[in-house]
Amino acid sequence: MSAPPPLTAEYATYYDPLHDDPGPGAARCLGLYAKLAAGVTVVTARGEDGPLGMTVSAVTSLSARPPLLLACLRDGSRTLSAVRAHGAFAVHLLREEQHELAGRFANPTAPAAERFAGTDMREVLGLPVIAGALAWSVCLVADVRRYGDHHLVVGQAAAVHVGGGRPLLWHDRRFRSLRDLVPEDTG
Repeated sequence: MSAPPPLTAEYATYYDPLHDDPGPGAARCLGLYAKLAAGVTVVTARGEDGPLGMTVSAVTSLSARPPLLLACLRDGSRTLSAVRAHGAFAVHLLREEQHELAGRFANPTAPAAERFAGTDMREVLGLPVIAGALAWSVCLVADVRRYGDHHLVVGQAAAVHVGGGRPLLWHDRRFRSLRDLVPEDTG
């Protein structure tokens, strides 16, 4: 294994040394990640004492055949523990008007009962599914792998519902809508 390149002034402009870890600093990476526009989702699972869930902005399609979704869940989260324990989860793509719901599920100190309070839910294949989402899928866990401070969870779609409307987006550390990012044609 070769030694890392020497720290030159040009290299230091783009990279902040972190202890023994080569590469850019966390603040610089978070600045980059903030510029990635993403659909806002809530991932739910069945916990020991009832439904659990969290807001997730890193969800993407992985494959059409078989139908696979990939979700990145924070290490140590109650939702991740439930997903691993029960082998299934639901992903809900939120509508642009559901930013309050996204905020509730994003609060790491909010208990599950507070996150789900006043939320219309039903069970699909034993999992809590939030009514009124733009789209949702119930997935069976195909794989879970840890990368850094998150786990990549791959799920195979077992049930899917697609509604109408516009998605809620996360961009530059704020909830957004398609109208915010793309000017409407006025002429």
